[in-house]
Amino acid sequence: MQTIFVMVKCELGRAYDVAVKAVEEVEQVSEVHSISGQYDLMMKCYLPDGQDIGHFVVNKLQTITAVKDTFTLITFKAFN
Repeated sequence: MQTIFVMVKCELGRAYDVAVKAVEEVEQVSEVHSISGQYDLMMKCYLPDGQDIGHFVVNKLQTITAVKDTFTLITFKAFN
């Protein structure tokens, strides 16, 4: 399992709509956080090993209505 974080910039006034849709319709999305700064949301996603990250982001997240831009962070190791 690989973990990625995707920062999402939304159309004005649409961040909550995007968050709800991502959680309800994209099974790989584990959590969505509202954040401050350049981006509106941060999504934590779990992908099966070998799944193409680029295709996931482009086809599943960037196609959500009102998503304007994304920035993807790929993780290496989680520390507990």
